[in-house]
Amino acid sequence: MIAETVCAAVSVAGLGIAAITAYRKRFLRATRIAAYSLVPLGLVMTGVVEWVADTAFSPTAWAGFGVLGAAWFLFVTTRAVERRRGGTGKARKEAAAPRAEAIAPTASAPSLGRGTPPAARPAATPRAAGRPTGSGASGADDFSDIEAILKKHGI
Repeated sequence: MIAETVCAAVSVAGLGIAAITAYRKRFLRATRIAAYSLVPLGLVMTGVVEWVADTAFSPTAWAGFGVLGAAWFLFVTTRAVERRRGGTGKARKEAAAPRAEAIAPTASAPSLGRGTPPAARPAATPRAAGRPTGSGASGADDFSDIEAILKKHGI
């Protein structure tokens, strides 16, 4: 009885706050506040609050929650052990068994082939002590690699 009264009071207070918010021309926020404030009243009217109150003080319900918790714990534990071992026993046996033939014996060769090996890069030469790092010769070398890559891709 007291839970229903508290829920009704919370709903009325929330609707009052929503009315004040709407008076301040914040209609979207007022609508959202009104929606939240009607939830406790709806829970009381549907009987959810009474069911929760009966469940909270029922030793049978708490024993049921304990059994559910134990089942959940066992499930999680077995999943963890299964993952550490690398799957179920059946899956491990199938993976270890030799296969008589390839997965797709009639599959064609790859469409792209092996391709060409990457071009060999020239060995780096040490820079002269008096030469600045941004000189034109070394910059051209850097761009030649980029140009070769772009030409290779047709850009």
